[in-house]
Formats: sequence, C-alpha cells, structure tokens
Amino acid sequence: MGKKVLILSSSPRRNGNSDLLCDRFAEGAGKAGHQVEKIRLAEKKIGYCTACYACRNGKCPQQDDAPEILEKMLAADVIVLATPVYFYTMCAQLKALLDRTVAIFPRLTDKKYYYIMTMADTNREMLKGTIEALRGFLDCYEGSVEAGMICGLGVYEKGEVREQPVWEEAYRAGLQI
Repeated sequence: MGKKVLILSSSPRRNGNSDLLCDRFAEGAGKAGHQVEKIRLAEKKIGYCTACYACRNGKCPQQDDAPEILEKMLAADVIVLATPVYFYTMCAQLKALLDRTVAIFPRLTDKKYYYIMTMADTNREMLKGTIEALRGFLDCYEGSVEAGMICGLGVYEKGEVREQPVWEEAYRAGLQI
C-alpha cells in the first residue's frame, strides 16, 4: 500500500521554480503508487503564531487554514517542505506554518521529510541557513527523518528549473519514496 505524501509548497509564485519541483516530485510519487496531496501555502490564510498558547487547551483562537493543514501533516507518512530561498533562508509562508505546529506539539512524530529548495544563487553553500532552519524544525519532533534534499540552484525566472538536472532529480526522488 502506498504512503500518504503531503507536499507543502510555500512559493508565493504559482508555477515558480520550487512549486514546479513540487509538481515533478508529486508526479514521481504518484507513479510509484503513493497518495499525494499538494497544498500551496500562499493560497491559504495562515496567521503568525502569537505565542498565546491557547492551543494547549485544544484550539488556536485564530480563524484560518492552519488547523486543517496541521491535521493533514499528522495524517501524512511523508512531508515535503518546499521553499524558494529568500535572503538565505526559507520564505515567510513556510516559516509561519512551521511555527503554528506548536498546536500539535509533540504529536508530529515519525515522519519522513524531503526538502525542496530553489534559489537564484549558484553557490550551494548559501543554502546553509535554510537547511539549518529546516533541520532545527525536525529536531523538535521525535522520529523525524530527513529523507532527501532537492536543490535547484541558479534559477530565478519562472520555469528555469525545467532546464536543470534537478528536474529529473525531483521526479526520481518521488519515485523512490
């Protein structure tokens, strides 16, 4: 039986490079028989965590889309965290959602994670801040496993990623979950 794969695409640009890599990953995962769902965070209303900790009593007071996404994260076997890299870290849309996981802490356990990252810079070393931030998130949840990293470097204009080797890498990663 296939796994439940949840792809969290945080690109503010529909069909931006990281968003396209999400689709390519999903194509491979679907072909391999997995159940795949992609959520575009930019199309959801996700408020910033206010650290009120009302969620400790069962419900965040914010009326937005975060609780539905968090439930899907809990149900998933594999979670893809996809982000364009802005100023050498993840974009605000993804960070806002990751902060909101405090509402399900510590229940988000035993998940496999893939990272999809794209940036205009061609120096892979410039992904360091993004990778450290994503790994820091995983460190908070028991049984989290970093299963793979898909990095599109030197891509800025929409669609440029289709011409890079990472295009096929994303497909193969989805196939090999």
